Amino acid sequence: MPRLGRAFLVFKKDWREISRNWQIMAPIFTVPLVFAIVIPAVMVFIPNITSGSNAIDNLQGLENFLGPLSEEIRGMTGRQVMVYVMTLYFFAPLFLIIPIMASSVIASDSFAGEKERKTIEALLTTPLSDSELILGKIAVSFVPAMVTTVIAFALYSAVVDVLALPLFGRLLLPNFSWLLLIFGLAPTVSLAAIGLTIAISARVKGFREAQQISGLLLLPVLALVFGQISGAIIFGPLVLAGMIAVFALVDAAAFYLGLRSFRREEILIRSA
Repeated sequence: MPRLGRAFLVFKKDWREISRNWQIMAPIFTVPLVFAIVIPAVMVFIPNITSGSNAIDNLQGLENFLGPLSEEIRGMTGRQVMVYVMTLYFFAPLFLIIPIMASSVIASDSFAGEKERKTIEALLTTPLSDSELILGKIAVSFVPAMVTTVIAFALYSAVVDVLALPLFGRLLLPNFSWLLLIFGLAPTVSLAAIGLTIAISARVKGFREAQQISGLLLLPVLALVFGQISGAIIFGPLVLAGMIAVFALVDAAAFYLGLRSFRREEILIRSA
């Protein structure tokens, strides 16, 4: 069993190095601000400056998506429906970009950054066990990513509620689906991204190479966006619960396989 105190030492060491690196910290803070403030403001204001008929026209072709939401949107005007589906549904899978991006950027620096700074040899020769080392690396990627995600969600909810209140006369967020998304799906997706990125980072030579490869993790998010627009998948509570269960299994498998495949000697040879 890993000793958490020793894993925390890895966390503290990595966080001191990462927090001083603007290449890592800048996207972690700037991208969530765009997602939390700029995009929701645009999604609310664009329907407000169009006429009701234009808003209804913009919804044509989305019958497959709107069908399952018929009870939720009953009695709404075209403008209300457009704001409702854009802020509560269309943007939901895109919000997963925040924990994936933040965690993968930090995780890319986990081993690849150590190689560039020539500190990997000293780290791997410490008495830390493999599980303690990997757990510390996971924690330093996971904690900042989730803190950023929760703060971004709070800002997003506030912006949507303030701007949409005159149109609906009530608050739209937070609701149960979004709470599942932020506190259930986002953590499990983030851990899956971290596991894969650390595995990549341990095998490549530099931070930039690891970050470029880990960028492929955004493709499943885009697939979820198109799946929801087409009506193939709707981010409701049952779908989210199922996805959380699937990613939890992926996380457990990734951690187990990561430990089994972790070879200190090979990492030292590659970094030489």
